[in-house]
Amino acid sequence: MRFDYDVAVIGLGPAGMAVSIMASEMGLRVLGVEQRALGGECMNVGCIPSKALLRMAHVRYLVGRLSEYALSDVDAPTTKKPFAQIHEHLRFITEKKTTKMFEKVDLRLGEGPASFINPHTISVGGRTATAKRIFICTGSLPATPPIPGLESVDYLTNETLFDLETIPGSLAIIGGGAIGCEMAQAFQRLGSRVTMVHLDPHLIPHGDWDAGKLIEEIFTSEGIGVYNARGIRRIARENAVITLQTDHGEVFRADQLLLAAGRQHSFGELNLEAAGVRYGTQGIEVDSRLRTSSPHIYAPGDCNGTYLFSHAAMHQGMIALMNAIAPWPVRFDFRKYVVPWTVFTDPPIAHVGALERDLKANDVPFEVIEEQYADYGAAIAEGVSTGSIRAYVSKTGRIHGVRIMGEGAGEMINEWGLAVQNRLRLHKIMFLQHSFPSMSFLTKRVSERWMMNRMKSPFLRRMVRWLF
Repeated sequence: MRFDYDVAVIGLGPAGMAVSIMASEMGLRVLGVEQRALGGECMNVGCIPSKALLRMAHVRYLVGRLSEYALSDVDAPTTKKPFAQIHEHLRFITEKKTTKMFEKVDLRLGEGPASFINPHTISVGGRTATAKRIFICTGSLPATPPIPGLESVDYLTNETLFDLETIPGSLAIIGGGAIGCEMAQAFQRLGSRVTMVHLDPHLIPHGDWDAGKLIEEIFTSEGIGVYNARGIRRIARENAVITLQTDHGEVFRADQLLLAAGRQHSFGELNLEAAGVRYGTQGIEVDSRLRTSSPHIYAPGDCNGTYLFSHAAMHQGMIALMNAIAPWPVRFDFRKYVVPWTVFTDPPIAHVGALERDLKANDVPFEVIEEQYADYGAAIAEGVSTGSIRAYVSKTGRIHGVRIMGEGAGEMINEWGLAVQNRLRLHKIMFLQHSFPSMSFLTKRVSERWMMNRMKSPFLRRMVRWLF
């Protein structure tokens, strides 16, 4: 059978971009379908605009603190129109950068949703196309919890948040994960009065409790109201104010409501049944090679529900394409690659590998090696002495997992990710020279502390004396 395209990609977010751009550079005939905008949620209503807003908030916060250094005559920038500036940057990125990357891709942009006719044929805007391999990269959507009264108010999600024109006077946030925490700090620092309400016992519930506890303490000091372990009984609008009633009897009022309570999937428009693709509430079912129940159809990224991170989606897109073209017996198992993550609060929180609570639950023996930012001269001098690096390691130095809370965490975690993925032991890090006085020098200090702990052994001490 002759196909119109070698590859068809449905959805051009992080996963779809990786597949379509790589495939087209390899000389394959590629059809790219995107119902909304190039770059998907991450580029347009997720990672990129949220980090821009966080940067604006951080600058305003820092300038506002200059009075502590006898610079009280310096006023904090008001940032009256942050969203207009963000959209200006996004337009530049899309028009000058992203679009050029798709020059070799046959794009169907904004023509409507894609729908399967049969396992090799899709329809977009009334036009059909066939492809030898098809990649479903449709991502995920903001979840809508079943809260009584929610349908009666105009709430925000990350998809609509950046359509605001001004910073609201007050903002209530449902959810204490990455989106909730990042936006809580950003909006508070930009002038909102922020209240956070969520079900979990601590912020950042996908991380260890100590990280969530630190962020809660910082949020509280900055004036953010944090209410953990709270269910919401009812939401209503009273005139121009939104009210939230909790199961603890509290009533919170705000000008705007941001819903950041997780993610969900919607595959109805795809007509996956016509393609023989199985799926459930957690996402599309895939095997270790990211193939669906129809082996020529792949589903990398959020749509498979495995790891809901943009960088994981990009990586899975690459892995899926490599599996599609690799000759037997070459196979790439996407589950074997570690997934570091970062929450870009101030200070940021990053993690890779096993969580402390998971190691304990599975009775894995481990030792905690921790270095405090407050004990590092460079961090003290730069005024970023909050946080620590904590590594969970075996007696022989195998790294099970690492948690970083502090300046530069999102950059530093990648070195640890490389070490965990390649099963490197701490002595390998110790023998790597780290630039001083960078924050990543704390990584080297962790390895040195682990080695010093080994030297507490009476046997090793006797050996050193004999050798010396």
